Amino acid sequence: MKAHYREKLLVHKVQDGKDSTAFGELYDLYIEKIYRFVFIKVSNKEEAEDITSDVFLKTWNYLTSDTHKDVIRSFSGLIYRIARNALVDFFRHKSTRQECTLDTLEIEDTNNAFEKIEVHHEAEYVIRVLKKMKREYQEIILLRYVEELSIAEISDILNKKKTNVRVTLHRALVILKSLLQDHQH
Repeated sequence: MKAHYREKLLVHKVQDGKDSTAFGELYDLYIEKIYRFVFIKVSNKEEAEDITSDVFLKTWNYLTSDTHKDVIRSFSGLIYRIARNALVDFFRHKSTRQECTLDTLEIEDTNNAFEKIEVHHEAEYVIRVLKKMKREYQEIILLRYVEELSIAEISDILNKKKTNVRVTLHRALVILKSLLQDHQH
């Protein structure tokens, strides 16, 4: 709970004083999570970096604008909602997507090279299967199991009741399990 209060304090500092140091701390807490969330959706390093940068810029603008001084229930809910909207805009303006290639793997240690390639290959496989599902199901699985967010946080991000999130997550997992079994045969 201590981290939650720290986040609220940082958000307050950004909103009231346009404190860039406080925003930098929020950035450090969320940069990897938001980048991963975006990268899984776009499968392109440069595009994911651009979108992630845009998400943080929009978040700063939102927090520092005079029209949005209302209390934010959850910074994670806000930033993931902004990331989702940025992805919707991205896919609206782009008709083709590039698939993730082994070129995006940064292999520093040759002893771990094969292990990293195997993990990357498995991740690509699961991502390909996930992309066959409805976007709503993709997002809910990613938020719960990749980003490790609680049902309450996902409820806030998706603007749905907790019960609806649980039901949707269950349906998504049933479909994912079925798709994974179909691909293994």
